[in-house]
Amino acid sequence: MEASTRLFSRRPERGLPPSAWFTWHARIFRPGVRVLDLASGSGRHALAAAERGAEVVAADADGEALGILEREAQRRQLPVKCLHVDLHTSQIAPASFDVVMMFNYLDRGRFPDILGAVRPDGHLLAETFLVAQRDQGWGPQSDDHLLQPGELLRLVKPFEVVLSREVIEVIDGRPAALASVLAIRPGK
Repeated sequence: MEASTRLFSRRPERGLPPSAWFTWHARIFRPGVRVLDLASGSGRHALAAAERGAEVVAADADGEALGILEREAQRRQLPVKCLHVDLHTSQIAPASFDVVMMFNYLDRGRFPDILGAVRPDGHLLAETFLVAQRDQGWGPQSDDHLLQPGELLRLVKPFEVVLSREVIEVIDGRPAALASVLAIRPGK
């Protein structure tokens, strides 16, 4: 498993509900919406989007986690396609998805490709850790995996930011310093 893919937890995420940020913006997931979940892990967000009728492609470098997701999607009869890929080098087809989402994942060098995968008028939904996470006693420590204040907003340009936040929020009983964004790719 690549360190950049599973940044903060040695515990499986299975059983955890989707993040609050996902839940607040669940209205963007509906029948007919094509979604890419980057660094999906065992799929708590992919499954939640599929439950709302979206067609989900879940991509991750962790084949074991994808196996968990695939079995759960089959059990629930949900439209989730799992792709075992190298998140650093795999090609993402331009303008292929109505929504691209990524949670607890950061690869600054891939942001042009990630943004490019969103169709015009489509959404990017993202949330990951801030440098203040170091003070929380768990999680990523490397600058490679932690955002500076305001950095996520710079990374999503030229998308139009609908809503963003930088907060410390309790997740699974632990404080987490997070940056979150919902942004729209400008139309044609």
